[in-house]
Amino acid sequence: MVIKVFLASSSGSTAIKKKQQDVVGFLEALKVDYTQLDIACNEENRMWMRQNVPEEKKPANGIPLPPQIFNENGYCGDYETFFDAKEDNMVYAFLGLPPPPGSKEAEQADEAHVVENGTHAEETNAEENPDDSIEVPVEERNGDDEATEGETAGDEALAEEDQAVEETDEAQAEEEEEQEEEDLQSEEEEELRQLEEQDEQGSEEEEEAEVQEEEETE
Repeated sequence: MVIKVFLASSSGSTAIKKKQQDVVGFLEALKVDYTQLDIACNEENRMWMRQNVPEEKKPANGIPLPPQIFNENGYCGDYETFFDAKEDNMVYAFLGLPPPPGSKEAEQADEAHVVENGTHAEETNAEENPDDSIEVPVEERNGDDEATEGETAGDEALAEEDQAVEETDEAQAEEEEEQEEEDLQSEEEEELRQLEEQDEQGSEEEEEAEVQEEEETE
């Protein structure tokens, strides 16, 4: 299964660029294999994306904006649904992928399974081990060692996921600061442009007044 992320490489919108960077950065942090498909330079990609986004997921104007995420030909969602899944630790479910052992999402799935089947599991364990004093075979003890190693690997995966979330949050904070600086610069440029227009208008009025005075003098 290949995750496809449709992007616009030459988008003039800062908001779209930020959303695209957020999605790509988080997928890379989680080490999820994905493919970027540019809709700005490839008409075929753009048409495919528009045709395969479900009608109920399209905006009022019928034109979906990037980023749009697919698993093969199956639609996963846009940035908003991706962000909600990230906040709920459900990114793998959003992408249609099994969560890696030890990840928060895998732990949540295990807890949900235990809650759903907990009573049955307790009864089964009681029937299989009526006497806790029975010696455990060497094979089972080796299995416990392997389980411990699996838990260690799971802890490492969980730590990587936490780090990925922290890095994404830091990058998002930096982008917000950059956006504020860009907005401030745009406001300053607009004010400067207005001042220049006022100066030009004042100069034209002065010239017209001088011409009028000369005509009256003549």
